[in-house]
Amino acid sequence: MNTLRTAMLLAAMTALFMGVGYLVGGSGGMMIALLIAAGTNLFSYWNADKMVLSMHRAIEVDERNAPEYYAIVKGLAQRAGLPMPRTYLIDNPQPNAFATGRNPQNAAVAASTGLLEQLSHEEVAAVMAHELAHVQHRDTLTMTIVATFAGAISMLGNFAFFFGGNRDNNNSFGIVGVLVAMIVAPLAAMIVQMAVSRTREYEADRRGAEICGHPLWLASALDKIARGAERIRNPDAERNPATAHLFIINPLSGERMDSLFSTHPSTENRIAALQRMASEMAGAPEAAATPKPAPEGTGQQPSGPWERAAQPERPAEPAKPRPNPWGRNPTGPKGPWS
Repeated sequence: MNTLRTAMLLAAMTALFMGVGYLVGGSGGMMIALLIAAGTNLFSYWNADKMVLSMHRAIEVDERNAPEYYAIVKGLAQRAGLPMPRTYLIDNPQPNAFATGRNPQNAAVAASTGLLEQLSHEEVAAVMAHELAHVQHRDTLTMTIVATFAGAISMLGNFAFFFGGNRDNNNSFGIVGVLVAMIVAPLAAMIVQMAVSRTREYEADRRGAEICGHPLWLASALDKIARGAERIRNPDAERNPATAHLFIINPLSGERMDSLFSTHPSTENRIAALQRMASEMAGAPEAAATPKPAPEGTGQQPSGPWERAAQPERPAEPAKPRPNPWGRNPTGPKGPWS
């Protein structure tokens, strides 16, 4: 199903790219756009994840320079039955995170320094579990390819502004075609982004809550990230808006509404869904059991690096995240982002 969805998406984006090429340069422009689209498809499959990470100046980390953060991702990957993804840190005060990569074997997850500084240990675990859910569902390939194509179509629309009005370009639509290329095509690319992103976020929230075992941890994290994104600007995301749908919360300023033009569902709706899930898990503790059995006679959930000294969860009162226990340097020794 995911393969079919990716193939349909590639076909739709390629057709849109060719249509913009025709509006800009006539039949010749359409053929050039077809060649560019073919190259973009090939490049996106193999290299789009590297390009996205480079756009946001992400630095790869490991257990030496980011021990707690790395341990959280490693523990959650084992819990979800996934290969250990490459782990990145973004030097950005806005709390946010995203996942990328063409498959689980070549996946990468990235968190901002703002996320690690402003969220508790449990909330960071819930966010990374959400990103691993995208990896497990193989959303990352689709979402990364969409980001690449949307950026390319927007760039082609800008190209139309400067060269689309040339009378020798075999474009029978004239100025109308140029305006369509400039306005409608990038808008259409954005709508495709939204169609891909919004439904996938709800599914990743649900699976992420299952991986970390506590829906309220993710609900609390989403609230903090949303409030942080409203206060703190993300310059790299503003320069590369086509990648906004990759993040757990929209990183762009002025894009907070759950409307037709939002790449993410409303945070309030996502939190409400997680709260309902927590209530269901509290009412049926056996259904919320973790893959590893608890030690006999203790009545406790199995521990992991994301849970540390968390108190045992009582069925009638789902666990809530504690205040940030990390202090000023949550990632361990200084790294290249300092």
